[in-house]
Amino acid sequence: MGFRNYTIATFGSHSALQILKGAKDEGFKTLLVCTPDRTTLYRYYDKFIDEIIQIEEWTEFPGLEKQLLKRNCIIIPHGSFVAYLGLDQNKQMKVPYFGNKLVLDWEENRKMQRLWMEEAQVKVPHRFRRGDKIDRPVIVKSYGAAGGKGYFVARNQKELDEKLKTFEEARFIVQEYVIGVPVYFHFFYSPLTEKIEVMSVDKRYETNVDSLGRIPAKNQKGLDIEPSFEVVANIPMAVRESLLADAMSMADRVINVSQKLMPPKGLFGPFCLETIVTSKEEIFVIEISARIVAGTNCFIDGSPYSYLLYDEPMSTGRRIAREIKNAVKQNKLKEVLD
Repeated sequence: MGFRNYTIATFGSHSALQILKGAKDEGFKTLLVCTPDRTTLYRYYDKFIDEIIQIEEWTEFPGLEKQLLKRNCIIIPHGSFVAYLGLDQNKQMKVPYFGNKLVLDWEENRKMQRLWMEEAQVKVPHRFRRGDKIDRPVIVKSYGAAGGKGYFVARNQKELDEKLKTFEEARFIVQEYVIGVPVYFHFFYSPLTEKIEVMSVDKRYETNVDSLGRIPAKNQKGLDIEPSFEVVANIPMAVRESLLADAMSMADRVINVSQKLMPPKGLFGPFCLETIVTSKEEIFVIEISARIVAGTNCFIDGSPYSYLLYDEPMSTGRRIAREIKNAVKQNKLKEVLD
């Protein structure tokens, strides 16, 4: 069956426009599942969105699966899938799914994620366990992909104890707050070529922590504003080539270890190493997103890095579609679907 007989489908959120534009550019039919509050937006883009299926609530998605299977749909997951459906529903999805579902547990559980990074021998911030004395600023992170929601900073033990009294998240991790520049490296690993590609690099604009940075410290006193790390926008970056070389080496080790931890496929497709680069040019991985991230939306027409490889516009969304198309042509579709 040729690739034109398949339909690329995703949820109306996060990076859906990039995913479906890339799929259409590669010659696929496209389909979007969304809720009523999003339909008006996506109807503006009927140039590359062939069909929209509207559901009242995201929990209704499993009822669509038979219909999607009949249409030879391939689901492209993004950050909203676990947020809206939950981990178990993602694992149980019957529609062919681009990616390895074994990665979901390792991405969602911050302790497992840390073990993965440590085994890959990448630097990670110091983690404080229950009973440890807090002797430096820390950041508390809830589990899951929530765009920075559920994070807070504490300067010392007393402040941490006080804030935890009203913290509603049941699962969280406490780690050192590393001072430096946030840099988000977007990669793509192809199981067909067994190569890692740098797709783009961004930083995030987070409210209201970034806005507070524009107010002199002396003027912040008395404002009584709690810093928030919820992501509202992304900013393109180009990094020093020496840092890029280090990041590539880290990504290579992360992929190699994933193939041992999540056999036999490991992590493949798009992923992001979310890092802090210190004044000593040390790169600390604060998190891994094992899927397409919203920062790639800055590069729908491609980035300096993707242009070096492709000499044509190549977004991460289009790179996913290109991988699926190549897999169909090589009769290796099972290698990129779960």
